[in-house]
Amino acid sequence: MANIISVISSKGGSGKTTVALNLAVALAEKGNNTLLVDIDPLGAIGLSLAKSDTEWSGVAEYIVEKYPIEDAIIKTKLPFLSILPRGRLDPLDIGLYEEVLSSTKIVQDILSSVEDRFRYIILDTPSGLGMVTRSALSASHFTLVPLQAEPLSLRCIDQTLRVIKHVKEHENTHLQLLGILATMVQLHQDTSFQVMKSIWGSLTGVLETYIPRADVFSIASEKGLPVAFLGGKYPPEALRFELLATEIENIIQELGGTTGEADGRQQRELI
Repeated sequence: MANIISVISSKGGSGKTTVALNLAVALAEKGNNTLLVDIDPLGAIGLSLAKSDTEWSGVAEYIVEKYPIEDAIIKTKLPFLSILPRGRLDPLDIGLYEEVLSSTKIVQDILSSVEDRFRYIILDTPSGLGMVTRSALSASHFTLVPLQAEPLSLRCIDQTLRVIKHVKEHENTHLQLLGILATMVQLHQDTSFQVMKSIWGSLTGVLETYIPRADVFSIASEKGLPVAFLGGKYPPEALRFELLATEIENIIQELGGTTGEADGRQQRELI
């Protein structure tokens, strides 16, 4: 049974899609069968991987044509990582796409049909706290909240936490907050440093790992790659996502999820 994680943010620009993509890669690199699902109407995962709007079938085709989900799942060159794209969607039909996702059990049906095959399913959701995001939360076991280290994002975090609390109380009692992930952190810059002091001092559930602002993310986006796949010296930012994957696995295990770590190791002899 998969651990289903929605990555959500009340505000655009938090690095939500970057987090979803690179976290999925880091989990897969650790040997976990991982599925990255793009339900963002903008198709942000595909755009991050330099794919055009018409290149991949996916969720949109499943909605319109009952296209088999199995046929839409893309097996990547990373053995344990698969992607379910948003699919081909005319921008004029985004409103209809959002309406269908939010008024039906499409998201839940898709996840139920594939969850036995994966240990982790990561959902990249649209920015904001609209009904598509609510549908994702209603179908998830956990949620991860990227928080950009800047004042406006900090002011918005209470809205996000309120929505998560409401969904847990009224729509999905199994939903649990994995944590708040600080992103685009610049500790050498005074405003960002002050925001981080506030985050660490006033919020509960802040993860130990944080993601710095770095040019390598723009370079990776330009090349259509996760940061760990760039050539040359291994980026320290990729190591951040390895640490994030480990931290999340530990939290999920503490919360009662299935990570495979407890019973997946065989005894070894040193001498």
